[in-house]
Amino acid sequence: MPELPEVETVRRGLLPVLEGAVIARAEVNRPDLRWPLPDRMAERLTGQAVTTLRRRSKYLLADLDSGETLLVHLGMSGRMLVSGAQIGNFQHDHPAPQKHDHVVLHMDNGARITFNDARRFGAMDLMPTAHSGEHMLLKGLGPEPFGNDFNEPYLVGRLTGRRTPIKAALLDQAVVAGLGNIYVAEALFRAHVSPLRLARDLAEPEVRGLVPIIREVLTEAIEAGGSSLRDFRQANGELGYFSKHFQVYGREGQPCETPGCTGTITRTVQSGRSSFWCPACQR
Repeated sequence: MPELPEVETVRRGLLPVLEGAVIARAEVNRPDLRWPLPDRMAERLTGQAVTTLRRRSKYLLADLDSGETLLVHLGMSGRMLVSGAQIGNFQHDHPAPQKHDHVVLHMDNGARITFNDARRFGAMDLMPTAHSGEHMLLKGLGPEPFGNDFNEPYLVGRLTGRRTPIKAALLDQAVVAGLGNIYVAEALFRAHVSPLRLARDLAEPEVRGLVPIIREVLTEAIEAGGSSLRDFRQANGELGYFSKHFQVYGREGQPCETPGCTGTITRTVQSGRSSFWCPACQR
């Protein structure tokens, strides 16, 4: 499932053709995705200008001049693809409609934005912009990793006394928004912290050190266009290339890349999810 860097990459790709443009016509081709789509969705979107395109955690939020906000979650296989417009060095003509093109936004600038989702685990909703923070998918989220509220004292306070493994604590969206399995694994590796350690057992300097490392990993991933493992594509259809720089994720059985370390990357299952780490240098 796309994590913060992938969603931010999509947001930045959509920004030139979506923010400030008008949805000349919205095309909704089915009544539901993961959940039912909003009533009269096509009608409520058509004719509306997108005033701001923002991201909260793993969600895209398009504020409309009608006073509503369109929420988009990509799910496991969702893609927001742009055609008919120049994005960076890429120009894509409008493709023929595809089987899984569930929502299509025809913009007044000639661009077409298509939400394609083969598995239909994605989601869309419309909500009042003024109360968007109260939406059921957003209201329990913790601070953004790049925001001022995510800082060393905050993280120390949230992890103090927690009996859960540090990996699970960082995956808790109420602690920090947007982190997922890939980037928690990479951050813990750079911090030399085992994903198996209980959060309460980390020394305060270790917890403090996680904050800049998390930001560093996410920044590098965004600059690389995110990570493409299965279905993720940028808005221009290109792959994300941070996966070429994984140091632990998906590298089970390969040598550790820490200078001087002779360890081997191991895969451990925690709460049904794979954790990749080096037992030799992550303590």
